[in-house]
Amino acid sequence: MKGHDVSMNSFPIQVDIVSDVVCPWCVIGYLQLAKASEQTGIPIQVRWQPFELNPQMGAEGENLREHLAAKYGISPEGSRQARERLRAIGAELGFAFNYADDMRMVNTFAAHQLLHWAEEQGLGHALQLALFSAFFSARKNLADGELLADVAAGVGLDRAEALRVLQTQERASAVREQQRYWLERGIDGVPAMVFEGRRLLTGARGEESYAQLLRRMAPEGSAQTSEGSASQ
Repeated sequence: MKGHDVSMNSFPIQVDIVSDVVCPWCVIGYLQLAKASEQTGIPIQVRWQPFELNPQMGAEGENLREHLAAKYGISPEGSRQARERLRAIGAELGFAFNYADDMRMVNTFAAHQLLHWAEEQGLGHALQLALFSAFFSARKNLADGELLADVAAGVGLDRAEALRVLQTQERASAVREQQRYWLERGIDGVPAMVFEGRRLLTGARGEESYAQLLRRMAPEGSAQTSEGSASQ
């Protein structure tokens, strides 16, 4: 499976990010990790892995505020405070969380199927980020096949082929297999980041925590390259 190399150095650290496209902390965690990679000069190669926060949700979705209240017991005031916190953190990272009272939580299985296909075209990472923006910044319905095809076309994928992939659901079994793989390894919440297949961090940990881990895990050649770059 291809990945996205965030840096130009020769020794990238492989990071599998188990994520859902409607998970705000997945966006935040990735952006913090990317900044840590940039700041340390230690490259990472990201592979996005599928997870569904609401696999049983119907096609019509649910009002986001009502969904959070029912699932987590969050009060309207608690929801408002959580949204404001996310907006502030996102703004610091250059990402816009544009929440609204009529925003809806949706089933994301179709989006994950499209991502599986896009990964084989070398555009999985670009589509992942575009879907984050479509949901959180533009408040688009990611359960809508036409909308998903539009987002795919926006990152350079063939729109007609994207629609065909969604309509045939030819990627469904492969995505289910990937989901089972991570569930069987104890991943029951996202984001979950697996570094080099052996070190797991859950949640969005912050730039400094990611930077510390990257420094500990960096191959010697990468660390030397990083130090050399920083001194120039």
